Amino acid sequence: MNLKALKSQLLQWLIIVFVFTASGYARTIKGIVYSKTDQLPIPGVSVKVLNTKIGTNTDFDGKFTIETNDKTAVLQFSFLGYKSHQMTVNDNKFLKIYLEENLSSLDEIIVLGNGGMRPNQIISNRGLSHVLGMPPSNSNTESYATIQENGFKSVTLNPLSTFSVDVDGASYSNIRRYINGGSLPPIDAVRVEEMINYFDYNYEIPKKKPFSISTELSYAPWNENHLLLHVGLKGKTIDMKDVPHSNIVFLLDVSGSMNSPNKLPLVKSSLKLLLEKLRPEDRVAIVVYAGNSGLVLPSTSCSNKEEILKALDNLKAGGSTAGGAGLKLAYKVAEENFITDGNNRIVLATDGDFNVGQSSNGDMLRLIENNRDQGIGISVLGFGMGNYKDDKMEIIANKGNGNYAYIDNLLEAKKVLVNEFGGTFFTIAQDVKFQLEFNPAEVEKYRLIGYENRLLNEEDFEDDTKDGGEIGAGHTVTALYEIIPKAPAKELNQNLKYQDIKLNDYAKKSKDLITLKLRYKKPGTSKSKLIEKEVKAIPSVLNSTSNNFRFSAAVAGFGMLLRNSEYKGNITWDKVTLLAKLARGEDELGYRGEFIRLVNSAKLLDQSRLQEN
Repeated sequence: MNLKALKSQLLQWLIIVFVFTASGYARTIKGIVYSKTDQLPIPGVSVKVLNTKIGTNTDFDGKFTIETNDKTAVLQFSFLGYKSHQMTVNDNKFLKIYLEENLSSLDEIIVLGNGGMRPNQIISNRGLSHVLGMPPSNSNTESYATIQENGFKSVTLNPLSTFSVDVDGASYSNIRRYINGGSLPPIDAVRVEEMINYFDYNYEIPKKKPFSISTELSYAPWNENHLLLHVGLKGKTIDMKDVPHSNIVFLLDVSGSMNSPNKLPLVKSSLKLLLEKLRPEDRVAIVVYAGNSGLVLPSTSCSNKEEILKALDNLKAGGSTAGGAGLKLAYKVAEENFITDGNNRIVLATDGDFNVGQSSNGDMLRLIENNRDQGIGISVLGFGMGNYKDDKMEIIANKGNGNYAYIDNLLEAKKVLVNEFGGTFFTIAQDVKFQLEFNPAEVEKYRLIGYENRLLNEEDFEDDTKDGGEIGAGHTVTALYEIIPKAPAKELNQNLKYQDIKLNDYAKKSKDLITLKLRYKKPGTSKSKLIEKEVKAIPSVLNSTSNNFRFSAAVAGFGMLLRNSEYKGNITWDKVTLLAKLARGEDELGYRGEFIRLVNSAKLLDQSRLQEN
């Protein structure tokens, strides 16, 4: 190349660089969004630069960061139940935005796609599902197991209450998806125990045993004549340097039903967050299923995360579903790479819309149970909407000694796979079961709030062959009982043909409310251990109870309102909100603040529903 041509090419490059530099002005805008009413941060607010595809959402603390090339940018803030707000930003000062509640109507909602990738639209409630990518209501095939709410039981006839623990939180995030999408959830999507256990509670840190047990007794916020018993477990934490090595198989649904932005793309992003937590000694394999199942990535050391990420990035959705074949292959891969005394686990990511091929559902469950007994667990991550099969996924996780979470956004993926990594993947106690014996001298009737699909027969408590729930490192488990106390002058029911019911001297003198028994197994053992504790019938005034007690009661009240429970008493949306605000505490990650916001949105949706009717 001669000197003249070289000068000409250099001049062209300089012009390109000049033009790019002149037009490439970039800046970062940061801020926080509050509710004007209560001054609390609002998570999940959509923040968009008008007339662009640039957008984001506020995090759990109400904070956002957005980058733009405009020296003068117009930002739009939108959230369900609040008036849309616009402002022009000329500098890089930290912004504080206060949104005003829109109490007049939910008939029109401004919707912004996740990440600002969808142009904003103003639509009616009836059209909201279409904008969010949800099929019309007449083609919605989501399925949930029917829940018959626990009723009150007579202590004289049913002195024992037995159930298996549950640490899943899928129901709460799924409910959040419905409410943020502009509708109240189906009744059977509301599992109150999962709503309560979505949140962490400040229980005593265990010392010698795998977990501590806390109890608290006060009056039920929805019925001042009833008592509310709060029982809490706190699992011990584990130093991540000491956890066993992991053999993980990602079992990913890549069928045509996963071809949606909130499905396979979100699956990929979620699992990338999990990979960041895995160590070089851990191993990951990837099995996919659609029309056929296949091994996309053999078990690979996490010292080579680039190869794992490349395999994830190359996945595409298409074809029918054959979940049974994929499940068998995943277990085969997990078995071939089994780590003795390690964490051997399948992570199933799906919308649940799969069939089991030539095998029956019974065969699939037996496959899961057999591998569970051999030390290979399965955790389930649910995604998407419209054809979501919650009932299938809950059974798989329950039978497979694993967790079940619903991932509605990347923040939820971070909560489950990063913030709660130890609890999600490392079990510290297996087959954990509760049994409460109520003292008929103090209690007339009781009812367990939630846990309908975790109830056990009283003889199952001491039967070590009966499966119970698992507790992971750092997990908390909470259970609530609503109690009708014994009237002082009331005699025991003796209207029986073949027996009399009489109190013994201990019942009369002890003033015990209950005797609480708990059984658990150390991982890898077959013999359970027993813990026993008495709780006295001395209730505290509600205002003097802990934040743990009041917040869990608020969540229970919220669940009963969503279910329109016959036991909701005089609880209201406003009472739930007030109770939760008084019990918010430090709320470092903002989950309780988000709950308060969700209750307010549900209240508006309920008002809108009543106006339509």
